[in-house]
Amino acid sequence: MEASRNLQTTPKYINDDDVSQECQNLIFSLLSEKDFTGKKPLQLPRILVLSQHTPTRDSDIILASLPKSGTTWLKALAFAVVHRNKYAPNLESHPLLSDNPHNLVRFLELDLYVKNQCPGLEELPSPRIFATHMPFQTLHESLRDSPCKVVYVCRDIKDVLVSRWHFRSKLVSNYSLEDIIDEYIKGVCFFGPFQEQVLSYWKESLVNSNPVLFMRYEEMIENPDAQVIRLADFLGCSFSEEEKQSGMVEKILELCSFGNLSNLETNKTGTSVCGVAPHAFFRKGGVGDWKNHLTDDMARKLDEMVKKKLEGSGLKFE
Repeated sequence: MEASRNLQTTPKYINDDDVSQECQNLIFSLLSEKDFTGKKPLQLPRILVLSQHTPTRDSDIILASLPKSGTTWLKALAFAVVHRNKYAPNLESHPLLSDNPHNLVRFLELDLYVKNQCPGLEELPSPRIFATHMPFQTLHESLRDSPCKVVYVCRDIKDVLVSRWHFRSKLVSNYSLEDIIDEYIKGVCFFGPFQEQVLSYWKESLVNSNPVLFMRYEEMIENPDAQVIRLADFLGCSFSEEEKQSGMVEKILELCSFGNLSNLETNKTGTSVCGVAPHAFFRKGGVGDWKNHLTDDMARKLDEMVKKKLEGSGLKFE
């Protein structure tokens, strides 16, 4: 099989039989593509290790997203919601006031598995909260089939693209909007094609046996109270009526707000996160900023791509 022959180019410790066919299909679809810098979009060794070795518990929580889709905000909200009995959100000692959300909820493939195939996750207390930018089918089988909770946040691809462009421009010179638009349309994105990423979680969210909560960034912005309550309900730590009456939901939203987090000293001058300065994770955090950057023709191309790629899935963007 052609796929088997191509797989021989991956690290020697990887075995065909250890990787699901879905994961192999995604990897092979990307092997021939490179981004404008000449690099492969997917970090193949880490994906393959992640798909084989991630230990899971029933109480685990996985936060998933495309980069620049509201990941930082979702991490902060999930951490604050899950640990609210331990850390009252109005106390000066809350971890979110002294540490970046990406340090409190760490990425599997970008952080924990970067230097170690066995990073000692079993030593962490429950409930463990992790994050990933990987498509659902690349996650470990035990994770996909376990009762652990998976929350996916989705955002309009035009805002994602513009935010990603600003973020990457701080790290790579000569990175134009045309470059990144071409990458997204061709499907040469760092963590796989847009449709593979989004649809993998969308489809799982429609299957009762796989607990995946599909959230939309725009709805979180428009009605944050309802969405945080929805998040807490899904994670099995619903707000009591007493908590709602006392303003706990509002306190958590204020603690995790863009204005609050972006102005904290730890997120301005703190230590780097995954090799990136913490302030780089905070720009505007709004909806519709793409209108200030994309031409009508650029927007039309992206809208046509999204419509074509999501056709028949039931998932639509306004």
